[in-house]
Amino acid sequence: MRMRLLALDTSTEACSVALLTGRASIERSREVGRGHGEEILGMVDDVLGEARLSLGQLDGIAAGVGPGSFTGVRISVAVAQGLAFGAGLAVVPVTTLEALALRALEEGAERVLACLDARMGELYWGCFAAHAAEGVVALGAPAVSAARDVRLAGAGRYRGIGRGFAAYPELGAIAGLELPPDAAGLLPRAREMALLGALRLRAGGAVQPADLQPQYLRDKVALTEAERGNAK
Repeated sequence: MRMRLLALDTSTEACSVALLTGRASIERSREVGRGHGEEILGMVDDVLGEARLSLGQLDGIAAGVGPGSFTGVRISVAVAQGLAFGAGLAVVPVTTLEALALRALEEGAERVLACLDARMGELYWGCFAAHAAEGVVALGAPAVSAARDVRLAGAGRYRGIGRGFAAYPELGAIAGLELPPDAAGLLPRAREMALLGALRLRAGGAVQPADLQPQYLRDKVALTEAERGNAK
């Protein structure tokens, strides 16, 4: 059966949408920094218009749930919920780190360390491996920490991916890790979220829109004055 699934993400600097129609996908991705809320719905309309489909003809929606920018994660979850409620669709949560990991795994990596800049002197990170049925499997819980506290999960060669490596170049010196030249500049894409979402939808991993939850990993947005002083 051909899967028709919309994926969207605004958790990072990128605003990204992908429409999966069988094995093909229609994609829109733009790094906007701010203004995700103004961009994302127009991009959704673009891919649906190109495919000549309506939301009601889809099987579900894959939503990027973070970690990432607090505001961006909230927009991503809220837009997915609104679209799904209106069309009577279920949603599938996919994290930004999983999407990055799948991109590296599709390019031949065996294990992946995915990292994103979390600001405030920290990064979001997680270790992943390929999984035949699920696409990716986490090798431990995703975390937010200082770069010095990042650890690979077990033995084996890892490939690094994600903009956390650009923010903290010292990560490239981790033993057992390779970092392709362009990998440090990459952000999550809706394309990989759509692929993971389709696998999970088939496996019964969808949730009702009201049950979609963001993954923040951190419970604060900014440092206090005292914390900023200590950092200096």
